[in-house]
Amino acid sequence: MKASPKSLLAVLRGTRQERPPLWLMRQAGRYLPEYRALRETKGGFLELCYDPEAAAEVTLQPIRRFGFDGSILFSDILVIPHALGQNLWFEAGEGPRLAPPLVDSALTSLAAAPGRLDPVYATVARVAAALPPETTFLGFAGSPWTVATYMVAGQGSKDQAAARRMAFGDPEAFQAIVDAIVDLSVTYLSGQIENGVDAVQLFDSWAGSLSPAQYERWVIAPNSEIVRRLKALHPDTPVIGFPKGAGGKLAAYARETGVDAVGLDETVDPDWADAALPSHLPVQGNLDPLALVAGGAALDSAIDRILAAFPDRPHIFNLGHGIVPDTPIAHVEHLIKRVRGG
Repeated sequence: MKASPKSLLAVLRGTRQERPPLWLMRQAGRYLPEYRALRETKGGFLELCYDPEAAAEVTLQPIRRFGFDGSILFSDILVIPHALGQNLWFEAGEGPRLAPPLVDSALTSLAAAPGRLDPVYATVARVAAALPPETTFLGFAGSPWTVATYMVAGQGSKDQAAARRMAFGDPEAFQAIVDAIVDLSVTYLSGQIENGVDAVQLFDSWAGSLSPAQYERWVIAPNSEIVRRLKALHPDTPVIGFPKGAGGKLAAYARETGVDAVGLDETVDPDWADAALPSHLPVQGNLDPLALVAGGAALDSAIDRILAAFPDRPHIFNLGHGIVPDTPIAHVEHLIKRVRGG
């Protein structure tokens, strides 16, 4: 049984569905043979993100194959620092690189290039025109703390030490970086909405690396500012907040940021979340991506637990983080069937 038209958007607006709508983080990606085939013809990952025709095709691939209730824009959170003036490239097998790293250079040394975001808006318009009418179209941006960690270090890291040291040692300089990300993120998300997305998600992938006081300043405060300003521009567009690793700080995030829904990572007990989060706040998640890889009884048990955890709360079924490249297609098909009650 497939969910009703725009059921995912209805859940984000607070209406619980008999069966939760379903999409998967990173659903457009390397586990799909059609994505791998297209990637072969386009060269680097960033080139693919900035090619509106190709990026739209990648966004639509999992919708054609699986009929998910939500479609997530194919792009990357690091287009924001790229538009702020840092050079961005991806090293094969090693991940993104940004230069100059702001641990060594001042934000004021960068020459902003907001036109670098124009291809993303063109991708959004293409996808919006092509999606089935029942599919909710989701845009996204990285949250300021997570984006700042890459801007400061010039690359990803396991403990975000460079950004944490700057936040402690030179909070004024770090605040300037965060403020610049907030400003451009509002513009960027607004541009996605104006070009056709139905809702947006804020990804704070490294939210779990901060102490409580730092979490209040660098996660809750800037996300709250983005939500406030975005709602002033687009009051009817829902915002999903996904603070990965937030743990016990998740309830404060839900109460204080003003997001319309909260994503749960795979480490969150769904029963705890249902008890701890504000009543009737929509939630999204939170199947462990490796349970989807494993399949079989482990997958079925995990699906059943999540479905049972939210008897009265609006719920979107999703993973607790992105789908991994070695996920079998058959396991995704099985997940869809189970969630939809087939």
